[in-house]
Amino acid sequence: MTHKIETLALFLEPSDNKRLACLCGPFDDNLKHIGRRLGVEITYRQNEFKIVGKHHTVIATADLLKSLYVETQPVKGQLPDIKPEQIHLAIQALKVLEQSEDEEFVGAETFIKTKRGVVKPRNPNQGQYVSNILNHDITFGVGPAGTGKTYLAVACAVDALERQDVRRILLTRPAVEAGEKLGFLPGDLSQKVDPYLRPLYDALFEMLGFEKVERLIERNIIEIAPLAYMRGRTLNDAFIILDESQNTTLEQMKMFLTRIGFNSKAVITGDVTQIDLPRGARSGLRHAIEVLQDVEDISFNFFQSHDVVRHPVVQRIVVAYDKWDEKDQREQVEKAQAREAEKQAYLAAGKA
Repeated sequence: MTHKIETLALFLEPSDNKRLACLCGPFDDNLKHIGRRLGVEITYRQNEFKIVGKHHTVIATADLLKSLYVETQPVKGQLPDIKPEQIHLAIQALKVLEQSEDEEFVGAETFIKTKRGVVKPRNPNQGQYVSNILNHDITFGVGPAGTGKTYLAVACAVDALERQDVRRILLTRPAVEAGEKLGFLPGDLSQKVDPYLRPLYDALFEMLGFEKVERLIERNIIEIAPLAYMRGRTLNDAFIILDESQNTTLEQMKMFLTRIGFNSKAVITGDVTQIDLPRGARSGLRHAIEVLQDVEDISFNFFQSHDVVRHPVVQRIVVAYDKWDEKDQREQVEKAQAREAEKQAYLAAGKA
């Protein structure tokens, strides 16, 4: 059973900017919420929506948007609010998440051998992810923290190196974190960016052992470097992992993807809900999902909160933060509406 990523174009009629704004929510929060819940990517321009994801979730998302758009019809001249509770109930009514859980465990028989043991996928999305890495030149893994995106990618890289399918492993990520700057950190540039690359080191140490990793790094068989070091290079016979790719710019993502040479494999991981780029900068990962989803030999995997495989509390933390964000955003909207109502009342009193 395959899980080909599809794109569906959806036109919501009649085209009404106010109703569309009501559907999308403030700062597109409703669309982001739907995307997180169903594991899809939703973009739009005016009344044309593009949905990227697995076949059944793409169809379900289109049905969901259609039904929610019907709910935006004015009542006594007033546009209703589309609240997270409505979205939650609508998703439950579609039973799309239950369908996802009942899917065949694709890739369940796929496992990765390392000298420290065997790494096995723990759920259908992880199984499909590993299968795609093994069978595609470029694989995208998109989803929340704790879903195994980076760990499984490193495991596949170690396996490929030990089977001599590649001659080296290259791990990279952009040195952008939560608004922090590198300048205040002590040491040269390499020492400054090492803390940002620590998760990649940790995964390697677990699979190969500290001493072997150090030897391979000394021989440049394993290279761990910030994304800026990739410019101008052509990477042949390599397994390349770009971690935290949501923090790449459009130019950086294009630069990285065009570094890939012959007999090389690349995995790009990221979480589009954790973008730390400066305000106004567009994420290279979001853009790549839109641009590349029809390109041959490129696969996309979208993980959801129920794919989290760390300590069980991590999954609950992810869900709790999502709920808190929704509540906080709803309160902000209500405050803004209250201020606008006060303003209108004040203006009306002045005219009287």
